[in-house]
Amino acid sequence: FPYKSSFSHDQEKASPAYYEVYLKNYDVQVKLSSTLRCGIHEYTFKNNKGRKVLFDLGKANNHVDDWQIKQEGSNAVSGFQRTGGEKIYFYATLSSPIEKLDTKDVAKSGGYTLVNIKDGDTKPVAVKIALSFVSVDNAIENLKAEVGDKNLTKVFEEGSTKWENLLSKIQVKGGSEQQNVMFYSMLYRSFLWPALRSDVNGQFTDEAGKVRKENYHYYTLPSLWDDYRNKLVLLSIFSPDETSDIISSMINEGEIKGFMPTFFHGDHAASFIAGSYMRGIRKYDVKKAYELLLNNAYKEGGTRPHIAEYIAKGYVPEQDIKNPVVETKGNAGVTKTLEYAYDDHALALLAKELNDTEHYNDLVKRSKNYANVFDKSTTFMRGKLADGKWVTPFNPEFPYYEYMYREANAWQLSFFAPHDMPGLVKLYGGDKPFEAKLDEFFTKPWNPKYIAWNISGFIGQYCHGNQPDHEAPFSYYFVNKPEKSQKRIDEILETMYGIGPEKLAMSGMDDAGEMSSWYVFGALGLYPLSPADPEYIVTVPIFKEVAWTTPAGKKVTIKNPNGKRNLETIKVNGAKIDGYFISHDLFKNGGDIQVITK
Repeated sequence: FPYKSSFSHDQEKASPAYYEVYLKNYDVQVKLSSTLRCGIHEYTFKNNKGRKVLFDLGKANNHVDDWQIKQEGSNAVSGFQRTGGEKIYFYATLSSPIEKLDTKDVAKSGGYTLVNIKDGDTKPVAVKIALSFVSVDNAIENLKAEVGDKNLTKVFEEGSTKWENLLSKIQVKGGSEQQNVMFYSMLYRSFLWPALRSDVNGQFTDEAGKVRKENYHYYTLPSLWDDYRNKLVLLSIFSPDETSDIISSMINEGEIKGFMPTFFHGDHAASFIAGSYMRGIRKYDVKKAYELLLNNAYKEGGTRPHIAEYIAKGYVPEQDIKNPVVETKGNAGVTKTLEYAYDDHALALLAKELNDTEHYNDLVKRSKNYANVFDKSTTFMRGKLADGKWVTPFNPEFPYYEYMYREANAWQLSFFAPHDMPGLVKLYGGDKPFEAKLDEFFTKPWNPKYIAWNISGFIGQYCHGNQPDHEAPFSYYFVNKPEKSQKRIDEILETMYGIGPEKLAMSGMDDAGEMSSWYVFGALGLYPLSPADPEYIVTVPIFKEVAWTTPAGKKVTIKNPNGKRNLETIKVNGAKIDGYFISHDLFKNGGDIQVITK
């Protein structure tokens, strides 16, 4: 590819709603900002003769199967790019007149167009560009509504103010400079997905390719397997209206397919929708959502592969495969059983709210299915064959992508029953053996021979760089050893984040904000251990004081007056509470949490 440029981080700036870089090969200063549906670019050329702007339409994250660009009048271009069968339309204006379009290799993957700008002026070239998933006309309308006559400075100021308003809903005191930087960086990253797909006029193109207009904003599907755990809970507390819109968008897709959609693995729309409903977010058709989620939970051929076997046997059987390796394709039967059992719990909560006793009773029973893949002889969650025998040979340290486990090993999946942790402790034989197993989990060294590209960032067998075991550090709470959990939580916050030369990186895949949200909740001292349940486990915040303002204007404060790290008692509005969980009601009514530490 002929067009590329070196750059230096010393000549680069980035902040919410802004990016700037100097392209050394071309001597061009680039500044970028955006609105929800539009971007604004400003290019300052050192040499104002023969200026060009590259429209690199032949390339995208997905394969591009068609694209087009044409000139509109003296200073605008329009067109589309089609990836994965979906057309994204665009319309862009340039502040200087266009000389001509120089297009290369439209038919081939990797083609591009150079927009040549007329000589004769020396002003920076401003490019205002709008996208639409419906039409060029809608892109034009989006541009008029969101950018219009505004310059880059104005667009940036408005975007920056929006982010400031969102991020300042949480005020923290008493942390180090690095903790403050990490906290707000992670909070920012928690809100970068899902993406808005509807235009300013309300139109969008649905999954069946039909243009529609509904009374909600249409969003892409959330990254449910990753972020049902924490990020979608954070979103629901911060942005209830957007959360309702996202659920309406999912229902829309579900009605086309006959099943509520999922992302990657599991059926975690159940957790997201039930959890949102339990938190009082209800501006969507809950009956339709429930009907689609019941289809997922009971009907073959949809969101839950092997559902008939799961219902019949109480677990998803694994194939009998000789000499499996990391990439071996299997049923991921253990992970599916554990996830389906959790999703059954989530759907049971919704069934109860909607007075569906029959399904409630059945789903509550099914939510205990996690125990069916627990092998008492090894004390691991272990693959089971269709005949009820355990998968052998069995190496609990070996990581698999789809065989028995999904992107994990037996250690990483053996503490997953967030809806029934007391039941899980019993399976292990009580507090002492459970605690000993957890101790081993966090101290048994990772075997460096076992390399799996997205399983990284280890504390013993615990892996923070991928999602499957992110609830495990909280497990000590269920043997009344919160201080042991805190030690691990603090270690993760300290060593798995704020790394790299800029001290801003993290130890794995953020996956649409899940790892960022883990940091946010861990730093604040509240975690949605079972995200479908409207409650939070209380840990020790890294800040002395947190003031959180809800969208309705209620204040939640979290304080650690002693400033120590070991949790002793929890006071809510001055009164000591039993146990370690606080209710979401605190976010509805406002209130004060005091974490008494020793």
